[in-house]
This record gives sequence, C-alpha cells and structure tokens, in this order.
Amino acid sequence: MKFKDYYETLGVPRGATQDEVKHAYRKLARKYHPDVSKDPDAEARFKELGEAYAVLKDPEKRAAYDQMGSQWKTGQDFQPPPGWDAGFEFSGGDFGAAGLGGDHSDFFEALFGRQARGGQRAQMHAQGQDHHAKVLIDLADAYHGARRSVSLRMPMLDAQGRVTMQDRTLDVSIPKGVRAGQHLRLAGQGGPGLGEGPAGDLYLEIAFNPHAQFRADGRDVYLDLPLAPWEAALGASVAAPTPEGPVQLTIPPGSVAGRQLRLKGRGIPGSPPGDLYVVLTIALPPADSESARDAYRTKAKAVDFKPRAQGKG
Repeated sequence: MKFKDYYETLGVPRGATQDEVKHAYRKLARKYHPDVSKDPDAEARFKELGEAYAVLKDPEKRAAYDQMGSQWKTGQDFQPPPGWDAGFEFSGGDFGAAGLGGDHSDFFEALFGRQARGGQRAQMHAQGQDHHAKVLIDLADAYHGARRSVSLRMPMLDAQGRVTMQDRTLDVSIPKGVRAGQHLRLAGQGGPGLGEGPAGDLYLEIAFNPHAQFRADGRDVYLDLPLAPWEAALGASVAAPTPEGPVQLTIPPGSVAGRQLRLKGRGIPGSPPGDLYVVLTIALPPADSESARDAYRTKAKAVDFKPRAQGKG
C-alpha cells in the first residue's frame, strides 16, 4: 500500500485553513471534472481530489491524518503503526467514508475504514453526540481489573479555521475480563447536549499493549516457550510464565516445534474463561566455542538424522 499526501493532492500547505482547503478543492474539482476536462486521467484525478478533500475538510479526519506525521512521502510503502489511533477522541459515528460513495483507496480504508459512518447533527434540545476513542491497556489489567488514567485528544477548530487539539484526562475503571475490541461506555462523557438535552456518551474501545511474551486472541492467550533440543526430545519439567505467575509445565518426550500445550482456564477471566496455549519452540545452543562445536560433531556422528529426507514421499 502506498502513502497518499492529501495536502500535495490539493496543492495546499499543512497549515492551510479550512477555507483554503475548500477553495483549493473547488478550483481543482472544476478543472478535472470528467464532464468538463479532456484529460484522459481526469476521472481518476477527480476521485483523488474528492478523497483528499473528504479528509482535510473534516477536522477529526484531518487531525487523525496529521497524527501520522509528515515524514512520509507520496508513493512510499506505508502501513499504519500498531495503535496509531489510540487516545484519539472523535465525535458522532466516527471517521467513516461518508461522502465518498464507498469508492476510496486502500490507504483511506486502512486509516478510516474500520469505523462506521458519521451520525446526524444534534437538533434543538437533543442529546449530545456520542464520542469514541481507542485506549491501550496492559494484559494484566484484563486479568485483575484496574483503575487507569486515560489521556485523550480531541480535534477542534480555532478562530482562524485551523485544526488544534484539546486534551483531557479521565479516570477509568477497567473491568476484570475485558477483551480486545470490547467497548466501555462512560455515560455523559461525550459531546454536550443542545439546549436542555443531556450530554452524549463516550465509548472506549479496548486494545492491548504489545507484550514481550503473551498475545491474546479473544479470551485465549498464547505464549511461545523455547526448549533445548534435549528437553523436547527426552521430556522435561520446566517453569513456564503465565500472566498470573509461573507454573511448572511437563513437556512430553518427543515434542516438536509448534506443538501446543493447553492450560485450561488460564486465559482471560470470563464465563467461561479463556485458555492459555503454550506453543513450543526449539532453541539451538550456539556453536560459539571449540567445545560446543565438538559436541555438535559428536552428535552428528552418533545420530543418523536426515531432516530434509523427512519431507519426501
């Protein structure tokens, strides 16, 4: 997937006001409208302009796009970093592709496609818009529950029509057993109501911080456990870490890389709880000394082992 510089597409600087963005789009849209332009690439160019304008005209989409930074250049290979949108608060339905008729690039889809389409504007004496944000927590918080301070950033327009960020911090109770992708509702923490209408709600989407050992899939948790070759071949009793502390694990003789040992009920708590799967890997001792190399030579002579022959037939 290639990076798209929407500012370059519209020919405006990153600090352009909303009025400057609108003026640039209208000028170029008239030039490249398929019903007017004789340029063979007019239709494709017109769609690119529409996509760029759909992002830069909207303060929330624009702030999210700007958060990616200015180090990327048009045409560079691009993948959104994990958790890039964590802590970013947006109103209404979200960043959806409304106004593009679903005809937008993979780049747009990668940044904004996961959210649904935007909601309606509030009416007189109506409830305020619901807000949404993704937050990152530790896996341990899902096992035990926790109370965490969450910092959020909300895009706003200043008096000059430029996008600025408004920060706020909330104390949030993380319930025991929460899963990645689950939403926590904070009543009354969304947008203010109109007239005498109540405030909207804030929905926090849960995601886990990357962990050096564990990864979660729903309520199940996975751990890669390295074994010495002799532990895998002969069997062993080894200490294995879990999110709730180490356990003594029996390795069956003849274990191979990729084998999974299931620890029932030791995943994320719930009804029922998830399981913990220990995925075995084989770690080879380094041949970094003459004695280590001699040991490998002795092993090679003692064992008739042809690993590439095992896949034949």
